[in-house]
Amino acid sequence: GIMVPILETAFSLSKGMSYLLLTATFSAFLIFGRPSGVVIQRIGYKRSMVIALLIMALGMLLFIPSARMSGSMAGFYMFLAASFIGGIGNTLLQAAVNPYVTICGPIEKAAQRMCAMGIMNKSAWYLGPVFLSLFIDVKNPVLNQAHIPFGIAAGVIALLAVLIFFVSLPEVKAAGEEEDPKDSGSGNIEVLVASKKTSVLQFPHLILGAIALFIYVGVETLPMASAIDFANAIGLDNPAQYSGIVSIGLVIGYIISIFLLQVMHQRKALILFTWVALLASFSLILLPARQAIYCFGVLGFSHSLMWGAIWALAIDKLGKFTKSGASLLVMAIVGGAVLPLIFGFVLDFVRSIGSSPSATDFQKAYILFIPCYLFILYYALSGYKAGLRKK
Repeated sequence: GIMVPILETAFSLSKGMSYLLLTATFSAFLIFGRPSGVVIQRIGYKRSMVIALLIMALGMLLFIPSARMSGSMAGFYMFLAASFIGGIGNTLLQAAVNPYVTICGPIEKAAQRMCAMGIMNKSAWYLGPVFLSLFIDVKNPVLNQAHIPFGIAAGVIALLAVLIFFVSLPEVKAAGEEEDPKDSGSGNIEVLVASKKTSVLQFPHLILGAIALFIYVGVETLPMASAIDFANAIGLDNPAQYSGIVSIGLVIGYIISIFLLQVMHQRKALILFTWVALLASFSLILLPARQAIYCFGVLGFSHSLMWGAIWALAIDKLGKFTKSGASLLVMAIVGGAVLPLIFGFVLDFVRSIGSSPSATDFQKAYILFIPCYLFILYYALSGYKAGLRKK
């Protein structure tokens, strides 16, 4: 998120153009989502994670020559290419990690495990902008100073790949993932039904789940990507710190969700958290801007459970299609590129010609949140069971 306003200033971009950085990153999920599933089937989860991290480290290294070309559009396009390469690595990583965490224990507790995993993930979202702001002034960015943080980030990611390579991670399979579920002794009727299907697209609850994830990733990314711009429009000091509000809310939500999911089913918790997100969205739109920006923390809180709960509902009862279903869900992460891009162009549309977007303009554009959360609520209420046998 912090790179959007930095690139906008450094390359004199419009809001819509600056959000192309997110498009470059997340479009990799659409293009390489299905191939990632093939890679995992051939080399397994662990080796896929290692390769994914090394690709991400390469993307970070490519940011260094891009930063040294600041001021020219060639440098901006190289930033987009580096972001796309990093996105390829992230695609493979998500395709490996998420199903692994989902099926390594009871499916009913998958959201709880993902919340625990998410604490580390979103802590990095908070620390990343803070770390980068130590080297780059967000209001007056000089990109040729960026080689140090990008180099450090590449080294840390590569080190993590080495650590995973030497850690013992057993390969796991979902129920019915064997070629013949009858031979596995599975008594799950849904697994037997899944074994008779010929395509992953024959699972309506998976398709609706992919749409819900597409929307979710968009609404999760948008506050992080736009918080600094919104803070700048309001006129707040040190705008970089406001992107951390979302991550703080996420981490608090993860911690609470871990305990909440011990007493509440993950689907009911998803319904509750989606209602919270809807209320926070209306508050973000209607409150005075200086107070409204703190609604990002509430949105972050409500997002904490959504990913794990939607993923678990969508991938359940796929049997032998579990890995291909996971790759389809990973493709849905492209929503993180689409919604912020739409938001950027909506912002350009609602603002006055020849002027920068005001805080009020941002709040008008944030109405995009409302239909998105309504669809997620529909999926949690009934879409999750579409096409499944009634009990």
